[in-house]
Amino acid sequence: MATRGGFSSRLGFIMAAAGSAVGLGNIWGFPYEVGQGGGAAFVMMYLIFCFVLCYPVMVTEIAIGRKTEKNPVGAFNALGFKKWNFVGKMGIFSGFLILSFYNVIAGWAFGYVYEMAIGNFAIADHFSEFVQDVFKVGAYGMVFMATTAFVVSKGISGGIEKAAKFLMPSLLIMILLIVGYSLTLPNAMDGIKFYLIPDFSKLSSEVIINALGQAFFSLSLGMGALITYGSYVNKKENIVSAAAFITLADVGIAVLAGMMIFPLIGFMSGGTMDGVGSGPGLIFVTLPQIFGTIGGTFGAIAGTLFFVLLCFAALTSTVSLLEVPVAYVVDEKNVRRSRAVWLVAGAIFLIGIPSLLGNGYSDFFSNFITYPGSETATDFLSFIANVANDTLLPLGGCLIVFFAAHIWKKHNLDEELSHGAPNYKGSFLQKYLNFAVGYLAPAVLGFIFIITVLKTYFGVDIF
Repeated sequence: MATRGGFSSRLGFIMAAAGSAVGLGNIWGFPYEVGQGGGAAFVMMYLIFCFVLCYPVMVTEIAIGRKTEKNPVGAFNALGFKKWNFVGKMGIFSGFLILSFYNVIAGWAFGYVYEMAIGNFAIADHFSEFVQDVFKVGAYGMVFMATTAFVVSKGISGGIEKAAKFLMPSLLIMILLIVGYSLTLPNAMDGIKFYLIPDFSKLSSEVIINALGQAFFSLSLGMGALITYGSYVNKKENIVSAAAFITLADVGIAVLAGMMIFPLIGFMSGGTMDGVGSGPGLIFVTLPQIFGTIGGTFGAIAGTLFFVLLCFAALTSTVSLLEVPVAYVVDEKNVRRSRAVWLVAGAIFLIGIPSLLGNGYSDFFSNFITYPGSETATDFLSFIANVANDTLLPLGGCLIVFFAAHIWKKHNLDEELSHGAPNYKGSFLQKYLNFAVGYLAPAVLGFIFIITVLKTYFGVDIF
């Protein structure tokens, strides 16, 4: 711990880990997933998955990290199961891929800060042209990646923890300001009803699977981020309660994001909630139109504040995504942290160029692959998201909990969790976590992995 650094306080760890979880998945992804999933029914399934299924996975990842004080690959080696380090390698690869396209979207958000600040609400009608201006958007992405690398290069307590202690409270304040404003708009309550009153006829197998995928992605599970962060945690910390706070923070921010956005859509649509399922364009097309309807200086301020918020949320996650491969290079290859950070950040930025080009600029990357059973081609960015988010993350989570329960064994996991939590052994929570980690989580995640692969890559929908 002395040579690798560590979190200086419990609050610092919780904020950093919550920051890892809170990101574009909450502010950008969650609202449009809710819209496409029919509103409150999706929200209900998301909440159930976060607490019943994802929480046990989170506890397990943090425990493995703290026990070994290693990166995701070194952790399996340190536990004496070198043959299982492929799970850590897969997690690092997943994070590498995710950050490569995540940075592109963060670049869009960064560019929109300027567009809103100058009152260019018409950008909503020219989003496709905006993302095809690859040199300008690429420059925004480069600045964002450089900012991420700068934070990570400063180390755990001096960089990641310090940034999280500033970014997370700022994020919450900005969200609350926009929520407060959006609730004052005409027809805001129609948006709230759509968001909070379930229509169970909207539930389907696809909605349920998407809710699990959103929960898993938004909590940064299955990619080794929380194993890495756990490796910097003091033995005196209560992992069980810390993971609960992290889950609550992530869910709370996601729910507030919906409280922020759906009243705005109710205002824009006159209460009919038209276009609420408009997908990713909800943030980059619909919301600028709303800020334009508000108009004037107030619209510009509201729009600028929202996209600054989006950038802050993105940065808390890109920092954790970058830390995972950096920790691996530092631990396993004995490379100095500052050098490792800039080498890895540069490589990820280059890997992300096809995702940058695949939004209309390059026909090859814009129509990269056509899956069996699909009539339309999938762009490169979406393809990488399918591979990393939808496929590798649930597989990684499944393998991690299976390993913890059946290879490392549950009594070793219990022993690690009892450090800092003297009342854990013999409690109901211990019994539940043993059941969830041993049987529920691997079964559900394994099933989700299989049906996702069949549906996405082979066009086979077993439902």
